Amino acid sequence: MQRIINALFLLAMLGLCRTGMAQGLEIDIVNGREAAIPVTIVPFAWEAAAMPDGTSIDQVVRADLNRSGQFRVLRKEDVIELPARGGDIKFPTWKMMKQDYIVVGRVQTAEGGYRVEFELHDVLKQQSLLSLALPVRPGEFRAVSHQIADLVYEKILGVRGAFFTRIAYITQKRLGEGKFENAIWIADSDGFNPQRIVWNAEPFLSPAWSPDGKSLAYVSFERQGGHTIYIHELATGSRRLVTSFKGINGAPTFSPDGSTLAVTLSKSGNPEIYTLNLASNNLTQLTRHFAIDTESAWMPGGNSLLFTSDRSGKPQIYSLPVSGGTPERVSSVGEYNARASASYDGRLLAMVQGSKNVYRIAVVDRERGGAGAVRLISPGPLDESPSFAPNASMVLYAAREGNRGVLYAASIDGSVRQRLALPDGDVREPAWGPFRQR
Repeated sequence: MQRIINALFLLAMLGLCRTGMAQGLEIDIVNGREAAIPVTIVPFAWEAAAMPDGTSIDQVVRADLNRSGQFRVLRKEDVIELPARGGDIKFPTWKMMKQDYIVVGRVQTAEGGYRVEFELHDVLKQQSLLSLALPVRPGEFRAVSHQIADLVYEKILGVRGAFFTRIAYITQKRLGEGKFENAIWIADSDGFNPQRIVWNAEPFLSPAWSPDGKSLAYVSFERQGGHTIYIHELATGSRRLVTSFKGINGAPTFSPDGSTLAVTLSKSGNPEIYTLNLASNNLTQLTRHFAIDTESAWMPGGNSLLFTSDRSGKPQIYSLPVSGGTPERVSSVGEYNARASASYDGRLLAMVQGSKNVYRIAVVDRERGGAGAVRLISPGPLDESPSFAPNASMVLYAAREGNRGVLYAASIDGSVRQRLALPDGDVREPAWGPFRQR
């Protein structure tokens, strides 16, 4: 009865068997996409009295747009002119270089800090599409750079960008023979500015963001007698013990409105899916089957859940109304499908798809159907824990490279993969956070 839980636990723990810690995550663009929108980000002119940090705004914006897979940004060394304002742009130059759009900008001193002014121009039409000024204080230049990338992304594609967001993940550090420090971290979407949220000698699993981005739910093994589920308030560090039943307390996930937590509990003797009302603490059992049901994920609107079950013989994805009913199988391609994540509109599902001991991340388009609806976006052989960006433009997942656990952010078509890895250690169990207030 424990075979799926054990297998999933071991899969999650494979990335927690090495040591070491570093200050940040490495950024590595693995491959690109030729059929992407060409755009130039001109290095921003510095017109202020002093430079508070070493952040290169154009470098951050360039990396953000590149890793989305939607853009092909001109390399910095190929930028042959440096206009700081729209009036300085020589459009024939950029038209000759086959650029569709160009972004220019400058940093100026302002009361209480600085002001970043930027403009987005259509090269072919020689028109200004966007012109904004954003206030910024010392230490906030990376955050503002991500916001600029979001605004450019949205203006060109008509979809809100997801660069000014955060991710959560788990690490482990060896302290000595047989001793480890396990920790949950949050960081910017590109892996910079990591912050350790909670740490302990015992493992953590399954970090999950609340819809408002203010809290994380996770599984902890710190209490004697088994694992428990906590909700952790990020601003204050306060924690609430949610479930500590005998047996399995696992796989927490918030409902879209934040009022309910879906969890896996084995308090009845078999792992089943439950929902917990966070205001009343009322617990409702949704599945009742001799198979193992786990890894629930909410669908948009909060009326149904996805979950992993081996009731057909091998792990597959099923759907179940929160109001109750008979589960329906969702995954139709592949002998092993688990750990589903739904896009914001429910059209796309990301999941772990396994075949002959090779586990890859698959994205399924529910509107297409058949084998053509499935796109493999990772190479394997041991990839897991997919999590959509809030705009569904990218998927964050964990992978294994030799003895090292790493994270990747892949574009939705798999054409671009960005590696986020601790230089001397492991990182696993990623979760992409919601949109942040702009």
